Amino acid sequence: MATPSLYRRYRPRRFSEIKGQDHVVRALRDSVASGREGQAYLFSGPRGTGKTTSARILAKVLNCERPVDGEPCCECSSCVEVERGVSYDVHELDAASNNGVEAMRDLIEKAQLGTPGRHKVYILDEVHMLSKPAEAALLKTLEEPPSHVVFVLATTDPQKVSDTIRSRTQHLRFHLLAPDTLAEHVRWVAKDAGLDISDDAVAAAVSQGAGSARDTLSALELIASSGGDVGELLRFDEFVEALIEHDPGQALTAMAQLVNAGHDPRTIAEELVKHLRNAFLALMAPNLVQLPAAEVDTLGAQAQRLGAPALVGAIERLGEIMIELRHAPDPRVLVEVALVQLSRPRDSGDDVAGLAARVAKLEKAVASGPPAAAALPAPVDPATGRTKLGGRAQRGAPAPEPAVLAPSAALPPEPVATPAVTTPPAAAAAESAPMVLDGNPRADWAERVRPSLKGLARALFAPVDFVSAGEGVVTLSAPNATHRTKCDEHVAAVERAWLDVTGREVRVAWSDGPAEAPAPSRPAAPAPASVPEPDHDEIDELDRPDESRPAIAGGQSVLDRLAEAFPGAERVEGDT
Repeated sequence: MATPSLYRRYRPRRFSEIKGQDHVVRALRDSVASGREGQAYLFSGPRGTGKTTSARILAKVLNCERPVDGEPCCECSSCVEVERGVSYDVHELDAASNNGVEAMRDLIEKAQLGTPGRHKVYILDEVHMLSKPAEAALLKTLEEPPSHVVFVLATTDPQKVSDTIRSRTQHLRFHLLAPDTLAEHVRWVAKDAGLDISDDAVAAAVSQGAGSARDTLSALELIASSGGDVGELLRFDEFVEALIEHDPGQALTAMAQLVNAGHDPRTIAEELVKHLRNAFLALMAPNLVQLPAAEVDTLGAQAQRLGAPALVGAIERLGEIMIELRHAPDPRVLVEVALVQLSRPRDSGDDVAGLAARVAKLEKAVASGPPAAAALPAPVDPATGRTKLGGRAQRGAPAPEPAVLAPSAALPPEPVATPAVTTPPAAAAAESAPMVLDGNPRADWAERVRPSLKGLARALFAPVDFVSAGEGVVTLSAPNATHRTKCDEHVAAVERAWLDVTGREVRVAWSDGPAEAPAPSRPAAPAPASVPEPDHDEIDELDRPDESRPAIAGGQSVLDRLAEAFPGAERVEGDT
């Protein structure tokens, strides 16, 4: 006969034997002891935390012949039958395989029948797998069950259970067990079962169990069967050190060692994400880490050196890689690329993070000041012989440079006017003014400064033209005196925009006349002949049908088009 597994041999028989669920035990035991047990319960929580076990203990104590303080005696015939699974008072149903409406209707019909014990208990495991019609069939019975019936619904995903069912049950939530509680329980089971295991084996079983009592005992049984050999555990300290030291070579070496030891790249990525998550929790909320206290302290020290932003970024990047691994032909390549990206120096990239790291590095260098060896002695006041207050800071600070506007040779040379061309006075003044601003002020005004203006200033200076530049003064020309008066209110905005865009401080001045366009490098084409304006008789001819006049827009005259655009309008004849 096969030997029962450890988690079956050491399944709790009483509420007091359930580990790590004190809030659930207290609620169930007190309700039974006071005779106020509910008619429907909903047990939810991760796998292996005691949901089904608690349901069976509840069914046992509800029909026990000699209960003591809400605990079953585990000796009467009813308790023995429940433990053997042959009781007529307890019915277990797997909702994952019996999720149809017919199974629920059969259950409801049998629930109306009597039972040998005091209560008929129905345990529905994985109730979130019920179909919608099955939930609807069960709903009415949950709301008004027979007085002798108690329903216990168990699920690992309570969010999938409909709100109408949850509202008709007493919802008890089961939690993962703490590592210290699991380690103590493993040592007790190993001692009672006669297993000789080391502390490393206990730690390995607790780590593999991840808060689940059933998974932990299964891992313990496997370790014990292999002679206490825990195998080569996945260690991620080298990965974290590579991230801290920004050493891609160390990260790739650690990856190669684990792969050569037979570990799958997908498993390595998943376990590394768990490790980084535990490190982040060790930094933010150590009580949430499902690890022994000594390991939590070590993780917290590593996390403090790495920093919370880097931890979150690594978890996020590896999470993206884990999604891509589903369809990757070579998952190792993707994991290694992610490790290189995470462990490279932060200021080596051209992305936002790399630029931010460079800026932070420069700010730190500026804040730290020059090296101590290069520091100059503080100046001494010759009148008093004492050190000047703030003298070293004043000496270390560079003296402000005067704003000298150097002449530029990049401006195009002004064309030489021929004797046949008469130069206007304004243009002559512009040619005689020395152009000493850097670059091309005319192009700066048209292509950079004026487009950078905002709001009303941009609208007012749109028709304003550039005249000349010299000695830190930019001369502009407005269309008329009224427009110039309006522009005077926003001259400061133009000067500020010129400084922001070109980096040069200028003062805006106004020309007496309109600006002249820059002289062309070749003779200008002759101006087109002036076109005389048509008299009113010619305008009136537009409304007259004329075979010799070409049709406009499909044969309609201008006045016909106006009549269509303004229905009801009348033409008024009169002198103009």
